[in-house]
Amino acid sequence: MAPPIDDSMPARISPECPQDTRDILYHAWGHDVSGLKKLLDARERASAQDPTTGETPLHAAIRACGPAEDADGAGDQDDEGVVVEEAKATVEQLFFSGAIWNDVDANNETPGCVAWRLGRKSLYRMCVEAGVRAELLFALMDGYEELSSGSEVDDEEAPELVPMDVDVAADPDPQPPQEPKFVPPNAGAKPVTSDEYLKSDLAYDADKLTDSDLNGVMMAWETDIMRRSVAALVPDAQPGKRILNIGFGMGIVDRMFADLKPARHHIIEAHPSVLEYISKPESKFGADWEKSGPEEGAFEVLAGRWQEVVPKLLEQGETYDAIYFDTFGEDYSQLRMFFTEYVPGLLDQEGRFSFFNGLGADRRICYDVYTKVVEMHCADAGLDVVWEESQVDMANLSEEGKGEWEGVRRRYWTLDKYRLPICTFMG
Repeated sequence: MAPPIDDSMPARISPECPQDTRDILYHAWGHDVSGLKKLLDARERASAQDPTTGETPLHAAIRACGPAEDADGAGDQDDEGVVVEEAKATVEQLFFSGAIWNDVDANNETPGCVAWRLGRKSLYRMCVEAGVRAELLFALMDGYEELSSGSEVDDEEAPELVPMDVDVAADPDPQPPQEPKFVPPNAGAKPVTSDEYLKSDLAYDADKLTDSDLNGVMMAWETDIMRRSVAALVPDAQPGKRILNIGFGMGIVDRMFADLKPARHHIIEAHPSVLEYISKPESKFGADWEKSGPEEGAFEVLAGRWQEVVPKLLEQGETYDAIYFDTFGEDYSQLRMFFTEYVPGLLDQEGRFSFFNGLGADRRICYDVYTKVVEMHCADAGLDVVWEESQVDMANLSEEGKGEWEGVRRRYWTLDKYRLPICTFMG
């Protein structure tokens, strides 16, 4: 178990912190809005960070409130008091001045993470709302960004610590000494892209499917989520439905769909290793399965990227009663493109669409932000979304590198609840 976090000011503002950053952090900690305004003469100053602890003004303003009385409780009652109202005014000013909602500190916590841990629910909601505004702005600008909370930064973008004893006098073209910068935890983590994933070698075992970098592509612990998803997409296990699944993986969800005896069952899969696995008898979805359909083409594995296959299905006039989407290595922009541009043409008017909701699932605040962003974008696409929340058994999922995560590079799930999206046409 990790040691408790020291939230005291001396622990969060280090001796190495430059004076201008120190001044901003002190004013944020003291909820001195008028004094803070005078220091925020450039937008980047609202997100200044202590070079050692990674403390930002947002972290400081929230942390200064201390834990709420019901910080460990499960209730939804708002925290109250003068100090919280002062903190809200400070946080509001910081966001107005350009503070970044998902900067992480040395504890790998965003300001929202700190608010949640301390039970400061109103401050947490402010951070969620700021995240939603930021992501909607990215969408409007076509600049979609995965909610990595600073934990996955390309190597060339990772800030460097600059030595403080640089001899500038010896430089023929002297530059002012640079202040040391904070390097977020896991700053050098290699991001996963669809192109790299499709070129990687995959390894199957009984419990998981991993790529060549040991990323968990699909894992057996997801089985209960898949079972709930199938039940939501095909209520009462009705036979004879037309089903489309994008992303075969380990075949967990497709085996469940097949048990329902659908009239049509199409699977889109792009990875060569998965397609090779599907062709083997143990997958149960090879040539014999395709021949067993009620008519030619009713049961079919469609090889290729969904971006190339789906337009052909639209041209052929295919429609489905249930559509499930679970790809790997793609960011939210691709999921959004699918349900805004293609689901309206593929889904029967009474049909249902869902996807594996792992959006930001390594951090509660990112999960909450994505929930709201998806709702708004679904509404733009003419879709209602209902969230069916269920408990996730965390007994073997709570520690990096242990339990289900043994042999997996990154723990991509940290939450005790899963939000299953059930999307239908409005009206």
